[in-house]
Amino acid sequence: MRTQRPLENPVSRALKATRADWLHVAVFSTAVNLLMLTGSIYMLQVYDRVLSSRSIATLVMLSLIVLAAFVLQGMMDAFRLKLLSRIGAKVDEELSPLTARATVLLPIKGAKPAEAMQPMRDLDSLRGFLSSLGPTALIDMPFMPLFVLATFVLHPWLGWLAVVGGVLILCLTLWTERRSAAPTMALMRSGAERAQLAEGGRRNAEVIRALGMGGAFAARFQQVHSRHVADNLLLADAASGIGALARIFRFGLQSAVLGLGAYLVIKGEMGPGAMIAASILTSRALAPIELAVAHWKGFVAARQGYQRLKAVTPHLVAGDKDLALPKPSRALQVSDVVVAPPGSQRVIMQGVSFEMKAGQALGLIGPSGSGKSSLARALVGVWPAQRGAVKLDGARLEQWEPEQLGGFLGYLPQDVELFDGSIAENIARFDASMTSESVLAAAKAAGAHDLIVSFPEGYDTAIGEGGAALSGGQRQRLALARALYGDPFLVVLDEPNASLDAEGDEALTRAIQAVKARGGICVVITHRPSGLAAVDLVGAMAGGKMQAFGPREEILQQMMRRGGMAAARRPQGQGAGQAPTGEGGAASVPQIRQVGGES
Repeated sequence: MRTQRPLENPVSRALKATRADWLHVAVFSTAVNLLMLTGSIYMLQVYDRVLSSRSIATLVMLSLIVLAAFVLQGMMDAFRLKLLSRIGAKVDEELSPLTARATVLLPIKGAKPAEAMQPMRDLDSLRGFLSSLGPTALIDMPFMPLFVLATFVLHPWLGWLAVVGGVLILCLTLWTERRSAAPTMALMRSGAERAQLAEGGRRNAEVIRALGMGGAFAARFQQVHSRHVADNLLLADAASGIGALARIFRFGLQSAVLGLGAYLVIKGEMGPGAMIAASILTSRALAPIELAVAHWKGFVAARQGYQRLKAVTPHLVAGDKDLALPKPSRALQVSDVVVAPPGSQRVIMQGVSFEMKAGQALGLIGPSGSGKSSLARALVGVWPAQRGAVKLDGARLEQWEPEQLGGFLGYLPQDVELFDGSIAENIARFDASMTSESVLAAAKAAGAHDLIVSFPEGYDTAIGEGGAALSGGQRQRLALARALYGDPFLVVLDEPNASLDAEGDEALTRAIQAVKARGGICVVITHRPSGLAAVDLVGAMAGGKMQAFGPREEILQQMMRRGGMAAARRPQGQGAGQAPTGEGGAASVPQIRQVGGES
């Protein structure tokens, strides 16, 4: 078995991939900054040669040369800005899959919705800064000594004045950094909270309207929004005040250079052309610092985003496995599993153990809050076990790559969520390599084919965000088809018949039987008797523990006796594969007393 070397941080790797581009930016920046000397040299020549010689030809030639130099400078500057835009796009392309993955994985790890979206916002900040004029200030700063040195050549006093001015503006920049760091963090937090609240209002607009919650929601939103505006004002005050002071100081410094230059001209220590050139050189020497102050807000946001991305992205990269495990085909083992919600230490399911073989189906029953849904999440790896293990063919779920494991699992959660797209795309889990045959097979296995083709556009029907164009029962049928897509080995269905009619119940029963027939394993959580029609085993849960587990007939009769109920009589002619029925003809599901815990 080979030894794995530590993986390089994805953010560092993405930036390293742009080193060649940064080299090109540096070459263009060198040319741009050298051409920046054109104006100063032109002024020197005009004042010291053209005016003294009164030569029109010399003036014309100098002007044409300077014009060509300015055109070349503009082209070089445009090229480096385009390069910076492409650097930002390249970094975004490298990291955007990880930030998209973060929105899915971080909530499972206990992060709040706003925290799950933070990596995407951080990437936007990083890309935005890299594509802006901000980096040009940092790139141009190494050329500042060149302009200061040129000023010293004109006269030492002018050089020292430029040095003192640069040091003072740099101090203002550092002061900006110190004052803006905390307000920037506060602004990002309040902005994320406001966005989360607004999204919640949008998603629950019907409930807010129906229950008359509009005023209360508006008041709450206004409170969060006011805090966000206040944070924005604090940041603006911290950055803009110092930025204005830096600009005023720079203007004053330019005037001081002109004043000192005029004094030196009067004293005969330099010519008038040198006075104008010194003013231009000083302005150019200090321009990168002023530009850095102007873009300091973006720089701080990008730097903080970079640090957060470096911290979070290693946890989002799937580690390379030395060996890909085969598709499971034999058994599911649950060994003394303890489960707590992500980010919490409060145990809501503990000590659950059972084993199932290929071709079996299990029905989980119990009161609300007994831990059934928690067990479902543990079975598909959504909530990792705090203790114990869930295994497929003897291998823990963690031994598979998540993307690979997902192909072996089918999951229908209690709260069905579909995505904006077509019916076919939702059934195929947005698999780019989907085939018509696989989508049709899943739809027919869920008994949803006739429903789908009844729509005007059939499988190409756009369902809208969250399946808004569908009824609850239709969403559940499509979600069942999605769970069955690709013939997964383990299928976990949490309240799959909650919104189904009689026809849907029959389709669900046939789907469970089909999973068994092809050698799969199915776990069904249900409160309705019809959900147990096709199961072989029943597990009764209460208080976060498995109170009973075994063959369906045996467990149901035990629960009936414990509940003080008469044993259900099987109607004449009922086969061994059917559930005992009550007066309505459906299997009667006894309820066990709730001890505690949550689902």
